[in-house]
Amino acid sequence: MRELSGLLAGAAAAAIIGLLGFASAADAKRCDSSYKGACLKPSVSDYDCAGGSGDGPYYVRGPIRVVGPDHYDLDRDGDGIACED
Repeated sequence: MRELSGLLAGAAAAAIIGLLGFASAADAKRCDSSYKGACLKPSVSDYDCAGGSGDGPYYVRGPIRVVGPDHYDLDRDGDGIACED
């Protein structure tokens, strides 16, 4: 029974991590918590939307939900969705 309980807890954690847009728990720790739907590394100096006019050095494809401070100014219109087409 303990093994089943552990498996269910692990599956629930994996489902929650997946819903938040992370591939794994390790990704969740390495990704900026302000953005959901893509893993933006908090140690990177700048991100720009792919296909936009930004000069990088890193690019990300959207749409991405902004759920905290928009450090990289990706949500230009302030609607909570970054890198919209």
